[in-house]
Amino acid sequence: MSTSPLSPNAPHLINTGLTVEETRAAISGLVDQLLDSGAVAKTESVLLDQGLNRILACDVLSPIDVPAADNSAMDGFAFRGTELRSEPLTQLTVAGTVFAGTPFTGSLAAGQCLKIMTGALMPAQCDTVIPQEMTQKLPLAADGIECIQFESSAVSSGENRRLRGEDLAQGSVAIRAGRILRPSDLGLAASLGINKLTVKRKLRVAILSSGNELRPLGSPLDSGSIYDSNRYSLMGLLNRLDLDVLDCGIIQDDPIALKTAFSQAASTADVIISSGGVSVGEADFTKQVMQELGDIGFWKIAMRPGRPMAFGTLKPVPNQHPPRSTLFFGLPGNPVAVMVTFYQFVQSALLQLSGATQHRPPLTQAIASAAIRKKPGRTEYQRGILEIGPDGRTQVRVTGSQGAGILRSMSEANCFIVLSHEQGNVAAGELVNVVLFEGLL
Repeated sequence: MSTSPLSPNAPHLINTGLTVEETRAAISGLVDQLLDSGAVAKTESVLLDQGLNRILACDVLSPIDVPAADNSAMDGFAFRGTELRSEPLTQLTVAGTVFAGTPFTGSLAAGQCLKIMTGALMPAQCDTVIPQEMTQKLPLAADGIECIQFESSAVSSGENRRLRGEDLAQGSVAIRAGRILRPSDLGLAASLGINKLTVKRKLRVAILSSGNELRPLGSPLDSGSIYDSNRYSLMGLLNRLDLDVLDCGIIQDDPIALKTAFSQAASTADVIISSGGVSVGEADFTKQVMQELGDIGFWKIAMRPGRPMAFGTLKPVPNQHPPRSTLFFGLPGNPVAVMVTFYQFVQSALLQLSGATQHRPPLTQAIASAAIRKKPGRTEYQRGILEIGPDGRTQVRVTGSQGAGILRSMSEANCFIVLSHEQGNVAAGELVNVVLFEGLL
């Protein structure tokens, strides 16, 4: 493995000058190495209604043409394109009605058309549909025959007809491997008659919090103690990714307790995420334990919040079959910093290790509704509220105090305001980059 200054696998590396992008590149590089070694290679078959948020392991090929036959793209009247007149108006008599699911089996004479519904099969003698709203009914003739007329220029021959295989040809790729399956993908698979999908095995992710000051929920708080919130934030983040979560609880700041907890977690988990114990405090024993168990980089990242972070691999557990390395993230202890570093680094690594092709959420832009203070030389993730302003434009504002320990700033926010490494103060009215917490699909 590489031991470049950016590699987390340089033994006990302490790097104090990494940018966010350099950190992402180093993490992605190590995940690629794990994937090349065959980590998390297993797949499983799931029923379609269990496929939401799973990662597709192989391409889904369409077993049929979509549509399966030529059909009408809208409600209207079907006829031969050769019936269109050179005169301003075309007039046709209505010979019947074609409904979806009921093919027309009759014949069509010259000058005739058929009333047709959206999705109904196109009669063999028809190739064009005029939308209903573009036609005018004429008074019934003495024999009761219905007639319509429309402007001849309103439609061209062959228009408003969906051709067989136009959306998907039989054997073509309908959904590509690596996709995180969304509701629309499940609907697409169902429309093809597919009721099972081959997906990647869920990652097993162990989480733990370290710190003598932490107390579990339901216990009294003594002087200087706080409730452990980080594991609950991490549980929620991991559950939204549909991963298997192993809760290892609160671990005291004790080398033996930490070593035991990490070793036990590594015996079953693909990834371990800890919070706390990665700063420079005398009681932060994570570094010491990691020196014994794995190849871990301890980084100071030019970002706010979330400057200290540890990352690397734990060595295979003795007698483990097959032997495998366990990915490790040591996140800061401050509650907001935990969530920011998870969103910016851990989530994309988990998706990459799971086999997903899309790892990072897209950036969008909004207008800063007020000035934002920012020092150049670090990337900042300020918590923001994205909303539509009185003028109808999308704007964003910060959620008050941005301290790394103020979890309410995350609870109230619906996005990150991403201020880049070299960026300085932002004036009201300027465009800023934004990453939404929630997606429509």
